[in-house]
Amino acid sequence: MKYTRVLLMVVALMVAVAGRGQEHKTALDSLKNANDSMIRVLRTQVQELEVQRIMMREELEKTSEAARNDSLRKALRKQRIDSLRSIIPGVPLVVEGDTLFMLYDRRGGKQPEDRVKDIQESIMQQGTSLTFFVDSVYLYDSDYTTDIMSGGKPIMSVTDNDGLWQNKTRQELAAEYLVIIKNKIDELHREYGMKQKLLGMLYVAGIIVLLGFLIWGTNKLYSRWRLRLMRRLLRRTREWAEKDNQLFNQRRIGGLFLVGLNVMRYVVILLLLLVCIPVLFTAFPETKALAYTIFGYLWNPFVSILKSVAGFLPDFFQIVVIIVCFRYLVKGIRFLMDEIGEGRLKINGFYADWAKPTYYILRLLCYSFMLVMIWPLLPNSNSEIFQGVSVFIGLIVSLGSSSIIGNVMAGMVITYMRPFRVGDFIKYGDTEGFVIEKTVLVTRIRTRKNNVITVPNSSLMGSQTTNFTFSAENYGIVVHTKVTIGYEESWQQIRQLLLDAAKATKGLKQHPEPFVLVTALDDFYVEYEINAYTTQYERLPAIYSELHHNILDSFHTHGVEIMSPHIYAHRQNLALQIPKNQQETSRT
Repeated sequence: MKYTRVLLMVVALMVAVAGRGQEHKTALDSLKNANDSMIRVLRTQVQELEVQRIMMREELEKTSEAARNDSLRKALRKQRIDSLRSIIPGVPLVVEGDTLFMLYDRRGGKQPEDRVKDIQESIMQQGTSLTFFVDSVYLYDSDYTTDIMSGGKPIMSVTDNDGLWQNKTRQELAAEYLVIIKNKIDELHREYGMKQKLLGMLYVAGIIVLLGFLIWGTNKLYSRWRLRLMRRLLRRTREWAEKDNQLFNQRRIGGLFLVGLNVMRYVVILLLLLVCIPVLFTAFPETKALAYTIFGYLWNPFVSILKSVAGFLPDFFQIVVIIVCFRYLVKGIRFLMDEIGEGRLKINGFYADWAKPTYYILRLLCYSFMLVMIWPLLPNSNSEIFQGVSVFIGLIVSLGSSSIIGNVMAGMVITYMRPFRVGDFIKYGDTEGFVIEKTVLVTRIRTRKNNVITVPNSSLMGSQTTNFTFSAENYGIVVHTKVTIGYEESWQQIRQLLLDAAKATKGLKQHPEPFVLVTALDDFYVEYEINAYTTQYERLPAIYSELHHNILDSFHTHGVEIMSPHIYAHRQNLALQIPKNQQETSRT
């Protein structure tokens, strides 16, 4: 009931409203349409704002994420660079010997070395130009690099990595590099600019004038003083030239002096050119390096020699001390050997004729030992070239001097064997003569015909020699000769005739007495040999000749024919072969 009553009231109300609202229907419809359009506009704006909000949220999210990523990447790069800082030394940018700064990172695929080379070329190009304005160098900042520009040309680019290497921002590092590069370009321009070129030209002109004046003065002095100096020289050397006018007379001395003076003039001019020409190149910075190179060619050898000499001085003094010590040692040995050789000092078992060769041997040993001590002290003695040359010389000496070494060793053996001495009369093979010289290589013999024969010592060692002098002084030389007489003659007569001939010969000793030997009893004759002593070895040929004369005279005087029994047996009625005057003497 309750709900029904309420429902009826609503219906009644609606009927009343409907009756009354019919009037306002038209106004409400128009108002509704206006509201709907406004709602649609507001709804559209809300949708657009929502879209913008969503887009802004996405953009903010992306921006924050990118910022976080950039900061993370930057931190990672810095960490990596810090770890490489102790490993990578960096490449210095050096311009004209001045180190400006260091580069560590590559740029656009170029290594730091290539970057430094490009920057050097750009700085030198700007610095060596005839005109330059400092304000023309500026910075140009882009998104990723900051460029240092000169006019419209880039000198270098600074990156973020370059800043990380220096613990600075890119802009700070670029500003610092800008100041450095400006100062360096300005310094180069002051050195290579137009003003310096003009001063260099004036400097070159002055040097050329000075060089010409010095060369003119040198020629003038040569022309004025050459004849005066030559006259003074000839006046002082006149007596000396007159003493020996075969080789150096006054004309030759004057000619040699003029040639030497002329050579000295050209040497002075050459030295002036060698000094002044490099000085000319120092007028311009572009050719200054060439001047230093030319000066180096002249100065470096001189400095090297001075350094070598200075470094060699301690060893040189040591070499001098060694030479002085060995020199006095050799003098002491020579004094001792001279005393022995002259007989003032006698040593048992050491002969006087050994003194001189022993001195030579000891001197050779001393100098050899001295050379061994000095050798390591010589400059560059440890170098391979020095050692190679030493080995080469030793090889040549060893291969080419085998016969020489043999003769030297033979000479030493002969010296101490003492088979003969200088002045002895010896026989070597078919050669007889006096020994006039003994050296370490050869021995010279003068024959009786005054022919001087040179015999290698190795040949003397390999052959038999006879020393007549030694035999004559110690034992006496036995002079002997043989005759053959037929069996019809009495041996007692023949013996006596031979003894008479020996007694009549000058130079033969009678004590011990001469003696005769019967050396053979052949088919047709008896062979007799007369023997007698003599000490006059130098007269052996004359003694033999006189002995033979006396034998002939003795035999012919007593009618004894000295003729081969072979001929005597077959000669039939041939007369005796005795001089006629001696035949008559033999008959009486």
